[in-house]
Amino acid sequence: MARSVWGSTVGKKTIMAVSGLIMLLYLVVHMFGNLKIFFGSGQFNSYAHWLRTIGEPFLHYEWALWIIRVVLVAAVVLHAVCAYQLSRRDQRARPVAYAHKRPRASYATRTMRWGGIILALFIVWHLLDFTTLTVNKNAQPGHPYENVVATFHTWYGDVIYIVAMLALGLHIRHGFWSAAQTLGAGKATRDRVLKGIANILALVLTVGFISVPVAVMTGVVS
Repeated sequence: MARSVWGSTVGKKTIMAVSGLIMLLYLVVHMFGNLKIFFGSGQFNSYAHWLRTIGEPFLHYEWALWIIRVVLVAAVVLHAVCAYQLSRRDQRARPVAYAHKRPRASYATRTMRWGGIILALFIVWHLLDFTTLTVNKNAQPGHPYENVVATFHTWYGDVIYIVAMLALGLHIRHGFWSAAQTLGAGKATRDRVLKGIANILALVLTVGFISVPVAVMTGVVS
């Protein structure tokens, strides 16, 4: 059963849809957590500490956080592998290039592949920056608020983050609607609503995430 799902095009699209929705749920929660930075270092650092104590005393320190990380890594890997394999199948099915470009394809659709690569590279950077503190020269272990401010006081930190969030917005705009179609939620009568929800989600998440580096750059958060 699992092999037949993995081997079929429909199965791979379903895996992509489900893994994408898992990541979308995480992004919504993550964005709201990030916005706590506007309430000061005490609130933001307390939130970061709470993430490590979720489930105590039933779960040990950071266990819940590691469970979330494992689920997210699995979702990212499955999403990326299925996307690559579907792309390869599509290329093999149509080895001859189209005589005419399809003008109906949206900008987000045409850039999904590059957007995915940008986001994959950003995830690596993000972990090295805020989790391992490897690329953040002014990082202080145990001080997440100060580390965020330190990162966004650098021009390259701002550029990397903002470019990645713009790519994320385009990815969500197309990906949410595509996932809805794959999971059977899309119908002619619902397409406008689903596309509207996709646009709103993309806009809210993009603006929400980008607001943090902009606030640091403008001195609203310091």
